[in-house]
Amino acid sequence: MRDVLDQSDLENKAHRLVEAAKRAGADRADAVAVRGVSLSVGVRLGEVEDSERSEGDDFGLRVFVGRRFATVSANTLSDPDALATRAVAMARVAPEDPWADLIEAERLATAFAELDLLDPSVPTAGELTARALACEDAARAVAGVTNSGGAHASWSLGGMVLATSHGFSGAWLRSGHSLSVSAVAGTGTGMQRDWEASSKIHAEELDDPAWIGRRAGERAVGRLNPRKVATVTAPVIWEPRAATGLVGHLLGAINGAAIARKTSFLKDRLGTAVFSPGITIVDDPYRRRGLASRPFDGEGVAGPVLKLVEGGVLNHWLLDGATARELGTSTNGRASRGTGSPSPGSTNVALLPGAISRDDMLKSVKSGLYVTDMIGSGVNGITGDYSRGASGFWIENGELTDAVSEITVAGNLVEMYARLVAADDLEHRFAIAAPSLMIEGLTIAGR
Repeated sequence: MRDVLDQSDLENKAHRLVEAAKRAGADRADAVAVRGVSLSVGVRLGEVEDSERSEGDDFGLRVFVGRRFATVSANTLSDPDALATRAVAMARVAPEDPWADLIEAERLATAFAELDLLDPSVPTAGELTARALACEDAARAVAGVTNSGGAHASWSLGGMVLATSHGFSGAWLRSGHSLSVSAVAGTGTGMQRDWEASSKIHAEELDDPAWIGRRAGERAVGRLNPRKVATVTAPVIWEPRAATGLVGHLLGAINGAAIARKTSFLKDRLGTAVFSPGITIVDDPYRRRGLASRPFDGEGVAGPVLKLVEGGVLNHWLLDGATARELGTSTNGRASRGTGSPSPGSTNVALLPGAISRDDMLKSVKSGLYVTDMIGSGVNGITGDYSRGASGFWIENGELTDAVSEITVAGNLVEMYARLVAADDLEHRFAIAAPSLMIEGLTIAGR
């Protein structure tokens, strides 16, 4: 484990790449070294089905010759000068790019936040197997569960080193522990499947394997004997797990690349009310033990916590250096990066809870749909038109009744966001988090 945690060799290699780029004739350069280590175990019906371990380092070098640039990558670094020479030769024949460049030196991070992203404990394959078996056993013990889709337990360690020709040097590591299970209920053509999972930075914060298993089993059984519903216009409530999709569609629409290409239905809405006044959405790269936390972005910028939406008003795009320059503004530290060129992305995003409880939200609905699962990706990013398959439960007089499936929820995200109401049951289970969300007046297409 000590060798895995020691990034000094990676840092040295990143700096060697930058120096090699200078010797090869690059005007400017940055180098990335990415480390990935993982161990996973899968079980099904009480037996180990697979066990995998992977470990590797990857390197990327971006060089600039005037306004031209090129990126190369490798999984070994036996000859940094040869790699740099190839990159510079590629850059000299590349077309000029007026937007791509290193971040201005004054924008680079000079101090790194302590985010508690590293769990020094490393589970053995035996410990992961025990977690997975306990999880699956609990799922199979639920009355009505007839089969298992398997359980998986995993551990991972990932990190990044970034070095630039104008003096930046930074590194971070992030561990990850996860546990998931899929349960099957019913028989023949009436079978239903559902799942539950937990992902955390530190193993001590993982949900109890027995709870995960029971939850998956109960969800699968609850989906048995679904009925179809007639096409109707009615309120729709998304449970927290399904509600993250609505936030994800927003993140795609405010990505700087989509704004620069003018392929977003929100391209002209910055500074205007997109949501109802009660909605605030925050992107926080410094959330302690956050699944997407990082002390700096893929270009070396420690971007601020952003209230992407505050009081319903859209305040920010997600920007890296290139998209910010193209849009005539400055990066807000949202560059994501592997070994290639940076691109805009989000970190830990949460739609903050509203004032109404989930129970009161349900009670407010005389007849409508409670969504537990979404199917497909039927969203038009240019127009905002929304049409996705769904399953869940029908709401009658404020109570969940029959399971329903094979239905489609349709609308337009511009109108949907304007009517969105948030409950108070926010769950931080994924990098995107949301409470239960309700939108009235949506088309629910059934039989």
